[in-house]
Amino acid sequence: MNAPVDIDHKALAASLPLDKIDVSDPRLYFDDAWQPYFERLRRDAPVHYTADSPYGPYWSASKYKDIVQVEVNHKVFSSSDEVGGIMINDAPKGMERTSFIRMDPPEHDEQRREVSSTVNPVTLNKMESLIRDRTNMVLDGLPRDEPFNWVERVSIELTSMMLATLFDYPIEDKAKLIRWSDTFICDINAPDAPVHSEEERFAEQMRFAGHMNEIWEERARKPKSFDVISILAHGDATSKMTLRERMGILILFLVGGNDTTRNSMTGGLWGLSQFPDQFRKLRENPDLVTSTIPEIVRWQTPVIHMRRTAMEDAEIGGKQIKAGEKVVIWYISGNRDEDAIERPNEFIVDRRRPREHMSFGFGIHRCLGNRLAEMQLRILWEEVLRRDLKITVLDKPVYAYSNFLHAIRSLPAQIAA
Repeated sequence: MNAPVDIDHKALAASLPLDKIDVSDPRLYFDDAWQPYFERLRRDAPVHYTADSPYGPYWSASKYKDIVQVEVNHKVFSSSDEVGGIMINDAPKGMERTSFIRMDPPEHDEQRREVSSTVNPVTLNKMESLIRDRTNMVLDGLPRDEPFNWVERVSIELTSMMLATLFDYPIEDKAKLIRWSDTFICDINAPDAPVHSEEERFAEQMRFAGHMNEIWEERARKPKSFDVISILAHGDATSKMTLRERMGILILFLVGGNDTTRNSMTGGLWGLSQFPDQFRKLRENPDLVTSTIPEIVRWQTPVIHMRRTAMEDAEIGGKQIKAGEKVVIWYISGNRDEDAIERPNEFIVDRRRPREHMSFGFGIHRCLGNRLAEMQLRILWEEVLRRDLKITVLDKPVYAYSNFLHAIRSLPAQIAA
């Protein structure tokens, strides 16, 4: 991918006619240039219609209150793959990977209920000491006084081990899980994408499904345990799934368990480095880690957007939405909404109500693994602070070419000896 293009995005966002603003362009997020376009939309067109985009016409909801309205009204605004799915680009026909995030009730509720035990408080308590041991191992193994990529050495290393634990997958093969996750969620138009067509992606998904199905069948023959595959293999609502259905739900856990946490682990360091006074405040009072973690998740906003499809005529923010139209809710904008969040462009470690962000969504589709993600982040920063690591960020992050995941590919850092 070429380096970010030198464009005055602030001036461009201010001068473009409203009907020419298209925030679906992945390049805006690769260039980290999305902010002025959403500032303009929140001010001048909070519910905005884009008639012409590479993904077809769509509505944008960029304000916090309008996003919540769409999220909680799942009867009117559908997530189902049958009407297009959860991403601005339509689910490819015949290659869907249906799972409960891409369903409406009652099917959604049955599947979600079945797998909720994988991240309940009892299970999380059992995982905490293991996560802490691994975090200590990773931090102690980092080089001192020489540059390294925080994404590779910390974020990917920790999340890949967590994925291996969730699936009870061989830890020595954890890199396979990351490679699969990156393949299944990448923008196929990105030059560095591991696949460049939906057909290539689907073929890789089917290989993953076949591999995991062998494990599924093996776990089904054994007593139920606490890993995701075993719980699914023994569940009333999930044990009889077809191969395609198994593929969909396992990919959901794979991608969900990887990207939210991985990119927040890196985004947190970047955010703290941009506000050194806040980093200093956190060092002086490590108890502030409790409010710092949700602030990291808000600041980074790992999922840029979700898409819904109107099942009937509806109104959002005074705009008339017709049945069948695509509505995109931009979490990345809602988390910067000046009317909902005080000083939203600042990273504040002691924010008064830090959990009032929208990175985990709302309503029936609120992120199932949010507590696990927060626990991994909390442990990481508790251990960084306990060691009093002096971390210097050496350059800006390199972002992924994607309008769906706010992913960071590299962040060069150095730790003082």
